[in-house]
Amino acid sequence: MSESKQNRSGKPRMDKAAPGTAKRIFGYILTYRWHVVAIVACILIGAVAQAGSALFLQTLVDSYILPLVGAADPDWGPLIEAITLMGCLYVAGIVASWLWLWLIPAVEQGTLKKIRDDMFAHQQQLPIRYFDTNEHGDIMSRYTNDTDTLRQAISQSFPQMFSAGISAVAAVIAMLWLSVPVTAFVLLFTVGLYFVVRAIVSRAGRHFVKQQYWIGDVNAFVEESVNGQKVIKVFNHEEDTQKTFDEKNRELFEASAAANTWGNVTMPVVGNMGYVLYILLAIIGGAMALAGVGNFGLAGAGPLTIGTLISLLTLSRSFINPLGQVSMQLNMVMMALAGASRIFALMDEPVEADEGTVTLVNVELGEDGRTMREVDHETGHWAWKREEGDDGTRSLKAAEKLHGAAREVALKAKEQAVTSPDGRLTLLRGDVRFTNVTFGYDPAKPVLHDITWFAKPGQKMALVGATGAGKTTVTNLINRFYDIQEGQILYDGIDVKNIRKPDLRRSLGIVLQDVNLFTGTVMDNIRYGRLDATDEECIEAAKLVNADGFIRMLPNGYDTVLEGDGSGLSQGQRQLISIARAAVADSPALILDEATSSIDTRTEEVVQAGMDALMKGRTVFVIAHRLSTVRNSDVIMVLDHGRIIERGNHDELIAQRGEYYQLYTGAVELE
Repeated sequence: MSESKQNRSGKPRMDKAAPGTAKRIFGYILTYRWHVVAIVACILIGAVAQAGSALFLQTLVDSYILPLVGAADPDWGPLIEAITLMGCLYVAGIVASWLWLWLIPAVEQGTLKKIRDDMFAHQQQLPIRYFDTNEHGDIMSRYTNDTDTLRQAISQSFPQMFSAGISAVAAVIAMLWLSVPVTAFVLLFTVGLYFVVRAIVSRAGRHFVKQQYWIGDVNAFVEESVNGQKVIKVFNHEEDTQKTFDEKNRELFEASAAANTWGNVTMPVVGNMGYVLYILLAIIGGAMALAGVGNFGLAGAGPLTIGTLISLLTLSRSFINPLGQVSMQLNMVMMALAGASRIFALMDEPVEADEGTVTLVNVELGEDGRTMREVDHETGHWAWKREEGDDGTRSLKAAEKLHGAAREVALKAKEQAVTSPDGRLTLLRGDVRFTNVTFGYDPAKPVLHDITWFAKPGQKMALVGATGAGKTTVTNLINRFYDIQEGQILYDGIDVKNIRKPDLRRSLGIVLQDVNLFTGTVMDNIRYGRLDATDEECIEAAKLVNADGFIRMLPNGYDTVLEGDGSGLSQGQRQLISIARAAVADSPALILDEATSSIDTRTEEVVQAGMDALMKGRTVFVIAHRLSTVRNSDVIMVLDHGRIIERGNHDELIAQRGEYYQLYTGAVELE
């Protein structure tokens, strides 16, 4: 996969994490600043206790233990007091370590919750285009694998690296206190170790980024294969699917193996180099102590004593071991940054633009049918409400600037719109008009070419044509799943770009060809159309579309729990629930995209009666391959390669003996 394709799909580059990722992670962590302050304080106490106890070894040996060696009548009291004091230091370190480990889960889980909340909230605002161009399994991987790597970094890597860093600094200060020359030797040795570790960690980091990418890719492929398992078996593609999976899994294996191989090398290298340093210090320091070589540190000058050497050896381990922990945790940090890059890539995707200001409100109509008053309860009448200071003059001027048929269509829409005297309220009637609309999912490849048409209020408008003619695209544009490149779409004389998307979509009930049911009861799935609907309203909606009969035959009726997108139901039953969901929404206009495509002919006749009742008084857009379902439409539009080639009712189009006639009689196949 090319890098350019990855960037278009929102995936980070496969060689490194995105810049600024660490800063954004810590921005989330610091929302728990008091927890973080307490954790930092505890880590500091633990580091000071560790360094202090190692430093105290010098005093313990030189001032308390050696004087007792060979003494005729040793006084053990001072030694016991010194050991007790040393024990208190260790206890303080243990308590501090326990406390920060106890506080970490609150920060870790709280941070991840906030990130998941923000990621999901942002996802809800993304345009349909994002989900059309990104694999769903890869999106899911960001919520699972990528957040899990981040969890490990927050709970383990970050605090342990900070703790190790503080411990190393404390150890260096303690060594400087005892011996500047020995400390200089240790730091010089550490510089060489740094370059070795840097080369290893850099190579491991690149592979960890690749690992996170391939985890997402494998998850996406598995999710796609599970959903398409029937198709795979029908066409005997098991071997090909297995081969593709093996290739992707091999890439994941190679990236993971390389990442973990280089990652696992780090600690042994640092550990063994630490042993080398320990041996060198023991040999050189022992020789210096036996020879009585002078020594100087921040505490003063004097000979290098046995107690000082013991403290320095202990401190060298206290210095090198944390460096090993840091280098080991760097691998986890690299993996977490790679995962976080993918998370933030989703969160940085541009949200669905909505510059609309016109809202949908309930109104009461006066006796003249034009006077309107906004109310806060349902009345059965809806109106578009412009913002204060907008009386519709701007949209009228825009319509007057058009030319030809588009100008006539737009001005007719303004003329027929029912508007309040102040121009701010326009009655929702379902008058939909396209003027000179050109659109392409890829702007360079138009799907619709300069089309102009209108649907009068209450009309049943059918869109027919071969696959790819642009039927579904028309409905996608009405509810602004996509925005047009040229022209205007008018809804009751108002440009849909000026209507807030939630209000626009509230006015449009929709039944899609691909049914999606959610985990929950049948009642919950019907109520999804309008969350404040009562049980009685949901049941009435089911009766209206003749779904009530089969629902009551389910094990628990309306309380039957559906899982796996309603996998226990037939395709037709799933579609009926979807239609009932649209019915309970009670939207002023309807879009039926192959709404009865999954229902057998006999059931369709029963459902159609309910659908006719549902469509009464509403503007309805019907997309259908089965032309028998559109015979009673008021207007039928025939599309061909993004252009309207015929328009009329069934009888008119049959009489023309054109494309519709060819399609209806079977002379030309819809596909």
